Amino acid sequence: MDRFTTLLSERNIDFTRAAPLILQINVGLRCNLSCRHCHLSAGPSRKEEMSRKTAEELVDFAGKYSFHTIDITGGAPELNAHLPFLIENLAPCANKLILRSNLTLLNESHYSGLIELCRKHHVAITASFPAVNELQADSQRGSGVFDQSLSVLRKLNDSGYGKEGTGLELNLVSNPTGAFMPTDQKQLEKRFKEVLEKRWGLECSNVFSFTNVPLGRFQRWLEQSGNADGYMEKLIKAFNPCALDGAMCRTMISVDWDGYIYDCDFNLAARLPLGGVATHFSELRELPQAGSRIAVSDYCFACTAGSGFT
Repeated sequence: MDRFTTLLSERNIDFTRAAPLILQINVGLRCNLSCRHCHLSAGPSRKEEMSRKTAEELVDFAGKYSFHTIDITGGAPELNAHLPFLIENLAPCANKLILRSNLTLLNESHYSGLIELCRKHHVAITASFPAVNELQADSQRGSGVFDQSLSVLRKLNDSGYGKEGTGLELNLVSNPTGAFMPTDQKQLEKRFKEVLEKRWGLECSNVFSFTNVPLGRFQRWLEQSGNADGYMEKLIKAFNPCALDGAMCRTMISVDWDGYIYDCDFNLAARLPLGGVATHFSELRELPQAGSRIAVSDYCFACTAGSGFT
């Protein structure tokens, strides 16, 4: 039995699903970057990619249910040729459509139309932006990535994203660069917004501070650097039972590029299927019911450390 399950059992905590509100779609693991903190080990050499057939079937699936939010992620979703199709057809299916981006591809002319497409459908953009310090950001994501990201943030601001009153949401996500806990979110958001405005005249809607999850490339880095055991102990000591109610897996269904379903993106990375049984979304006759079990493992401590990962 994993330590997370043991802890829940010892504390008599019944950790189960609530009503599904979020459909997260991972369109593939191809990415132009190989970030050190990536729990999916996404990168240029990955071949996993959602087909047009699966994309079309997912649109039909999403239209059958009343999801509040649909969240498109990767890899770098921009590298999937069917992304425009998904944006056009998923936008009417939910109250909110989110596109996750590492920003850099939107700096290339080939993808210039995506910003306008997102603006047209009021897609919320959630972007990886680990630090307002160039050396720190580039050490985590690659040389030159920081400057490229600033360029795209400027383009997004020029299109109305991150500007008050436009309704165009631009969120930034920061992850620690090493084996330590993230900065307090309120403090981080205040600092990011102040520095972005003062140094570059840039704006954003929100800044989120997330704990790195010990999976994929980040887990390998922890092991190679001798930090794996120490990092896990930090996560366990920071366990906050109050964070369980807001854990994303309680209200999410995560679908991979082949159409198989998981409780969340982290279980997808670990290939730990929803309910413990590999199921394709086409096989569902109804959405998972409130009170049904959630597949968990030790990395779940990352989502329940401190203020949590919602």
